[in-house]
Amino acid sequence: MIIFNKERYSRQLPIIGEEGQKRLESARVLIAGVGGLGSIVSIYLAASGIGKLILVDPDIIKLSDLNRQILYTSKDLGKKKVAVAKERLQSLNPEVNIDTLDEHIAEDNAFDLVKSADIIVDCLDNWKTRFILDEAICKSKKILIHGGIEGLYGQVTDIVPHETLCLRRLISEPRDKEFVPVLGTTPGIIGLIQATETIKLLAGIGRPLINKMLVYDGYITEFNIIELKPTQENLYFCWGECHE
Repeated sequence: MIIFNKERYSRQLPIIGEEGQKRLESARVLIAGVGGLGSIVSIYLAASGIGKLILVDPDIIKLSDLNRQILYTSKDLGKKKVAVAKERLQSLNPEVNIDTLDEHIAEDNAFDLVKSADIIVDCLDNWKTRFILDEAICKSKKILIHGGIEGLYGQVTDIVPHETLCLRRLISEPRDKEFVPVLGTTPGIIGLIQATETIKLLAGIGRPLINKMLVYDGYITEFNIIELKPTQENLYFCWGECHE
């Protein structure tokens, strides 16, 4: 029985079909971070009709966020991001269920956070937390949509159990910075791609970025695809018995 609103999704139904829409409706997606990337990802996943969104972010809204975190306005300064995000997203699409978690992703809670989701979208801003999330992804055998930004640069790849390398194996020695400059449009571009990859994987359409890294250079307005070819040994290291 189809229970989604056909009129609301009438422009995307010819693309993903009613079966694809039902898959979105039954999906649970965790968005790790509702800042620059997470604002865009959450808006478009809510608009697309994802059944449940789980928003995880411990931060409050600051003035310096507003050049890129378009879920929020100047009237929201000092408020909790997840609380404001939930209100805005439900006003956009009341059919979507939204859970919020006002907490940091840490070693003692990461597995419990991700185990009930179908897909996790990495909208984080530091590699230490990303690798904690990545470990939980490996243990729970979940799909991760990774996105990263800096300045006018960005990247996206899909981490899929037993098919791709885990994030730590793929990007072994990143450097966290205390201050990361970013043009406001960069998370918009990368977040839209992350949202699109999430919808593609859930609805079963197109060719996702599996074993491919999309790299964006906004200075010259160029997208490149890096082909990733993991060995069976490396795949086992990511998804094998060491994570059971």
